[in-house]
Amino acid sequence: ADFDAKKKRKVAKIYQALNSDPIDVAVLRRMAISEGGLLTDEIRCKVWPKLLSVNTDDLPPLPGKELREDSKDYQQVLLDVRRSLRRFPPGMPDDQREVLQEELIDIILHVLKRNPQLHYYQGYHDIVVTFLLVVGNRLATALVERLSTHHLRDFMDPTMDNTKHILNYLMPIIEQVNPEVYDFMQSAEVGTIFALSWLITWFGHVLSDFRHVVRLYDFFLACHPLMPIYFAAAIVLHRGQEVLDCECDMASVHHLLSQIPQDLPYESLISKAGDLFVQFPPSELAKEADEAAQAERTAASCFKDFELASVQQRPDTVLRQRFRERLRGEERLRGEERTKSILVKPRTNRFVKLAVMGLTVALGAAALAVVKSALEWAPKFELQIFP
Repeated sequence: ADFDAKKKRKVAKIYQALNSDPIDVAVLRRMAISEGGLLTDEIRCKVWPKLLSVNTDDLPPLPGKELREDSKDYQQVLLDVRRSLRRFPPGMPDDQREVLQEELIDIILHVLKRNPQLHYYQGYHDIVVTFLLVVGNRLATALVERLSTHHLRDFMDPTMDNTKHILNYLMPIIEQVNPEVYDFMQSAEVGTIFALSWLITWFGHVLSDFRHVVRLYDFFLACHPLMPIYFAAAIVLHRGQEVLDCECDMASVHHLLSQIPQDLPYESLISKAGDLFVQFPPSELAKEADEAAQAERTAASCFKDFELASVQQRPDTVLRQRFRERLRGEERLRGEERTKSILVKPRTNRFVKLAVMGLTVALGAAALAVVKSALEWAPKFELQIFP
């Protein structure tokens, strides 16, 4: 009864935010981050477009089959979509699934055709199918296009350089929170390749329960584009004892970490990822201040288009002021002093902070320096990233 009452109150808050003038995107972000996320696909159909600033009154026409004739990516997309059977609900009739698979192909080709600067990558279809199943093909086309030119932009470059940079945020977070696990992983020379499919599919490829996938999408859509890497860090830290109990060699640790458990405590991990982001924002993870220029190369550090949404927000003014002061050239603390400074930051009203950080980070895109880890990008042997 208490759960039902809480759910009804949350639904009421969401619809109140949707019906306010202007729409209260700050509340929608908090609802998406907080326990249970957006609760139903019906609500997601209404809220996801607001989180991505997509106008549902001006949707593009449905993609046509003619895109297949001259697309250089068609054959690869076709192969990937045919392999995506497990991403559809169990028990779905074959004819219904086949229709959805055809729609999935068309959405992907449509986005690539309209945005020639984007390059298809294996795993992209895992993200697109999630939107297709939740909101239908026409709205999914608009949402995926916006997502592809913003949150996923770095993954869709001609090379994987920016994806490597983003993965390299993982180990510094682990080092700050659990140096013992960090040292063990360093000794095993495991690198970060185990988290590649997590990051570039927003965990859609590795989680079997669709409810968990959409819950994470609620969270990621409401936050900064780098939040998936913080969630990856939360998973590794959660499994820290398992890592330490493992054989200290690359193959063993990689195997352990790449086999993601299906019974993770998702809500507590989401909360942990949010805490990690507040404690160790991307700018604090940069090794040198002059790496700020390097951050300009990653789309994840350029969150400008969503800054418009801040007009509709009522943000934490203290947080905004602190953030601006840091960007004006406050001297970076190093070593233990820096770690202590980060750890003692106030953590009150965390969900408000997260929602605000998702927006105010746009004010200092140039300050989001890319961490260049000393780790090797990939182990020196072939790995089956997408089994």
